[in-house]
Amino acid sequence: MATSTQTAREVSKLVVACLDGRRLKGYVFNFSAARERFRLFPEANSAPESGADVELADLKALFFVKNFAGNPQYKERYESNGGRGRRLEVTFKDGEKIIGTTEGWCPQKLGFFLFPADAKTNNLRIFVINRNVAQVRLL
Repeated sequence: MATSTQTAREVSKLVVACLDGRRLKGYVFNFSAARERFRLFPEANSAPESGADVELADLKALFFVKNFAGNPQYKERYESNGGRGRRLEVTFKDGEKIIGTTEGWCPQKLGFFLFPADAKTNNLRIFVINRNVAQVRLL
């Protein structure tokens, strides 16, 4: 059962990319780019005690998504989406690459939000963990 505090906060659907290759899916109410951890909930109306703490150090990125199903056959297009900020290509240590725009990339910080280059992708925004990135290239 959700508390009145939970229902008043915005809930986001989240796919968590772990360094070991696992993908966790759930809901987040309290994500902050300034904290080293957050709580992932199994349902949008979960009780506070049902969530699990997740350490950002164990992650590659957090994908804030439109829906959990996505479309595995969809091929992202990397044309300019007219987004604000700098256009970047991020390469993770496992070789995965993503392209998007950001207004706040600073390698000395914990991470940064990247907005997908393709507006039709399932991702709304991606929080990239700096320590687990192999390369960031300005486009």
